[in-house]
Amino acid sequence: MIFSVPQPGESEAAVVEAFLRAHPAWLAEHPGLYRLLAPPVRVHGEQMADHMAAMVHAERAHAAAMAERADNVLAAGRAAAGLAARVQEAVLALLRSPDPIDCVSHEMPGILGVDAVHLCLEALLAGARTLPGGTVARLLEGRQVLFRESATDARLLHAEAAGLARHDALALVPGEGPPALLALLARDPWALDPGQGAGALAFLGRAVAASLGR
Repeated sequence: MIFSVPQPGESEAAVVEAFLRAHPAWLAEHPGLYRLLAPPVRVHGEQMADHMAAMVHAERAHAAAMAERADNVLAAGRAAAGLAARVQEAVLALLRSPDPIDCVSHEMPGILGVDAVHLCLEALLAGARTLPGGTVARLLEGRQVLFRESATDARLLHAEAAGLARHDALALVPGEGPPALLALLARDPWALDPGQGAGALAFLGRAVAASLGR
């Protein structure tokens, strides 16, 4: 959009006024600017009232957006705190269980609030998902935890729960022996919070490794 440069003896205010007179709908087409304007002291006629209403509407929309953002941040924080607490409960379940792999597959989903959890490793082990050689390194790329919005290898990691695979998280199960990881699956994105849940899931992976004697 071309904006006139003030001519000698012409103020910027005059240029702005001339522009708005020539384009009376311009402010209405750019409602975000209402938040930058000082409101009129008094209401003079219907058009002035409309401008004040537009300014109030813009400010309310901004306030609502900020409130929604704050709610999302708080919800993420609560989800992360909840995940950390659930991981503690999962570790206690591991300590009680005589069969850690069965605990991972059958107890942990309910404890962690997710749809499925599988132990996956690059070897044959009863109750675990068998992965081709090199899969753990390819997926994690040196990370302890990986969060994903979609999984092209859902069937490989999540078996019969693959149809639910939308949000998943992979946590390294460290130690000696074949490379291994935990694959967690959730329909609810807040159940696996990528912003704050990595530390808890990394700890869970180490706990599983300890229970397996790795």
